Amino acid sequence: MADDEVHRRDVLKGLGVTGAVARMVATASPVQEAAAQTAAQPHAHEHPQPAPRAGQSADGYRFFTPAEAAIVVALVDTLIPKDEVGPGGVEAGVPIFIDRELAGAYGRGARMYLDGPFRQGTPQQGYQLPLPFADLYRIGIADLTAWCAKTHGGKTFDQLSAADRITALKTIEAGQAEFAQIPARTFFGVLLQNTMEGYFADPMYGGNRNSAVWKMIGFPGAIGMYVDVIEEYRNKHYEVEPKSIQDLS
Repeated sequence: MADDEVHRRDVLKGLGVTGAVARMVATASPVQEAAAQTAAQPHAHEHPQPAPRAGQSADGYRFFTPAEAAIVVALVDTLIPKDEVGPGGVEAGVPIFIDRELAGAYGRGARMYLDGPFRQGTPQQGYQLPLPFADLYRIGIADLTAWCAKTHGGKTFDQLSAADRITALKTIEAGQAEFAQIPARTFFGVLLQNTMEGYFADPMYGGNRNSAVWKMIGFPGAIGMYVDVIEEYRNKHYEVEPKSIQDLS
């Protein structure tokens, strides 16, 4: 990548892993108008799980379209690029993890209160938008695509150079990007949170492929009992092959 080569420490230092807090715009937006319609139709926010597309492999995308998937891959690769420390987010399967989340109950907002009223909240109150996360991603990616096209000569996020991607994400994290339908900073905050979750997740959920991230940090995985090795490893470094939930089931 020559001059565009990016290292994970530099990215995380520049972006700030605390991420973004939810922030509603003061004036009515298309999303808020949609929320009013949702409140009038109690079951309008219940989204069926998308069916896999024809010819889809085991690692294929269940929620993202090909164009959306390309952008999510670029976003994850920018947040956690591969370097000498360990695998990058894409290599670890984070885009698949996010896709699986959005295709299931998490994406549908199964445990979210979605009946309103929806008002601007404080940073301490967390996510306040009237959208389940599947809709947030779909609208957010569309807004990101339109904003990138406007500010980068018609290019989509995945078509930007590594340096331009970092600059774009810094602008989005700061809430300075003008998204048409949702607050850019809210989208960034959810994306960053899901990316970190996928990177350190149990491999059975699609991220942390082959337990590579657990191996990198020396985490033994889902092993819950160590009584049989306490004496053997007393005051010694405990090295063991990480085990996922599936390995123990």
